[in-house]
Amino acid sequence: MMNMERIEIKTNCCQLQEELQQESNKQYKKHLPIAVIGAGPVGLAAAAHLASYEQSFILLESGSQVGENILSWEHVQVFSPWKYNIDKTALKLLKKQDWNVPNQDELPTGKELVDQYLKPLANTPEIKKSLFVNTKVISISRKNTDKMKTANRDQQPFVIYAEQGNELAQFEARAVIDATGTWGNPNPANSNGIWLKEEKDIKNQIFYGIPDILGEDKDRYLNKRVAVIGSGHSAINSLLELAKLKEEHPATEIIWVLRKNSVKEAFGGEELDALEARGALGSRIHNLVDANIFEVVTPFRIQRIHEKEGKIELTGESQGELKTISDIDELVVNTGNRPDFSNLSEVRTSIDSATESVKDLAPLIDPNIHSCGTVRPHGEKELRQPEKDFYIVGAKSYGRAPTFLMATGHEQVRSIVAYLSGDYEASEKVELELPETGVCSTNLNAGNSCC
Repeated sequence: MMNMERIEIKTNCCQLQEELQQESNKQYKKHLPIAVIGAGPVGLAAAAHLASYEQSFILLESGSQVGENILSWEHVQVFSPWKYNIDKTALKLLKKQDWNVPNQDELPTGKELVDQYLKPLANTPEIKKSLFVNTKVISISRKNTDKMKTANRDQQPFVIYAEQGNELAQFEARAVIDATGTWGNPNPANSNGIWLKEEKDIKNQIFYGIPDILGEDKDRYLNKRVAVIGSGHSAINSLLELAKLKEEHPATEIIWVLRKNSVKEAFGGEELDALEARGALGSRIHNLVDANIFEVVTPFRIQRIHEKEGKIELTGESQGELKTISDIDELVVNTGNRPDFSNLSEVRTSIDSATESVKDLAPLIDPNIHSCGTVRPHGEKELRQPEKDFYIVGAKSYGRAPTFLMATGHEQVRSIVAYLSGDYEASEKVELELPETGVCSTNLNAGNSCC
C-alpha cells in the first residue's frame, strides 16, 4: 500500500513539473518575436500589420534588399494598378513619413514597385529596426523538438537557422509567417515537370523568367531564332517584347510553343477583363497571332530538350505524334514556378498533392477545376497549418497555381496577424475584392462551376 502511495506521489510530482515547464515555456514564448520570412510585398505587409498591433517581429530577407526577386523583372509593367498593390495598413505607416502616394490608377513597373513602395515601407522606423537582409533561411524547427515529437510541441518556440554570408545565424520566434513566394524556382520546359540533365546542360541558352529583351538582353535575341514556351502572362510579355524587337530587326524569328489545345485559350478575357491592362495583354497577343508575327506550335508537349551542333532541338508530342522543332538559338521558358519546401522538412505542413498549395486553398484555385478572376475570401482559418502558429502566405500559399494577386496576400496577412495578436474578431472578418478576369472555364469532368 505504501509503494502505491509513493508511486502516486511521484506521478503527481512529475505531472506538476511538466505543467510548470509548459507554463514557463508559454511565458517565455510571449516575449519572443514573430518571424516573417521574405521581404517582398506580402512579407512587408505582414510586418506593417505586426507593427500596427505593436507586436515584436523580425523580417528576414535572403536578398541584399527588399523586393529583390521583383527586380529580376524590374522592366516589366504589372497589369494591376497601384490601388491593388498597396496594403492599407502599410499605407498608414507611409503617410506618417509624408510619402507621396502614386496615382492609384497607374500601372507600375517592377522597379517602380520596389523603389516607390517597398523601399520606403522598409525604411519606416517601425519596420527598419527589425529587417535583416542577406539572411537566407535554410531550416525551421521547434526548439529541441524534431518533427516526430508531439508531446509539448506547441509550447516550444520555433528555431530558425539562416545563412548570413559565411556565418550561421539562429533566431527564435513564437510564430512564423513564410512569405518567400515562388519566383526564382521555375518549372522546367519539359512537359512532364521533370528536370532532366539535357535541359540543365544548355542553361546558358535558356532564360527562365522575363528577359529584358528591349534593354540589356537585346543583343542576346536580335536576329536569332527564339522559342517562347508557356501560355501565361509572363510568356505573353516575352512575346510582345520580341515582336517589338522583330519590328526593328526583321531577321528575328519567334516561335510560340504551348501545351494548350488551342492558342485562343491563352488570350484570356480580353475586353471582358476588369483589369484593363491584363485584358489588353490578351488582345495584343491575339492581334499578333492573327497577323502571323509568330509561328504558333500548339498543342506541343515537350519530351526532350537537347543541344545539336550549337542549336537547341525540341522533341515533343503533338496530336499523338512525335515532332521536332529544330535550329533554335535561344529559349525563353515561362512555364510557371513552384514552391520550395526544402527548409520546412522539420515543420508539420498540410500541402495539396496536386497544386502544392496550402491544402484548404486548393479547391478555390486549382486550374484543373476552374479559372476565375475572384477567389472566395480566405484568411487565418484556411491558411492554418498543423504546426501551430506557422503559416504559408502569398504566392507560396498558391503553390503551382498561377492566379495569385498581391491584394490576396495583403488580406491573408491582415487576418493572420490579427489572430496572432489576439484580435480574433478582426481575424474572422475576411473581405477580399478582386477584379474579374472575364473568363470562367469549367472542367466538365470535375462537375463544378467556379462562377
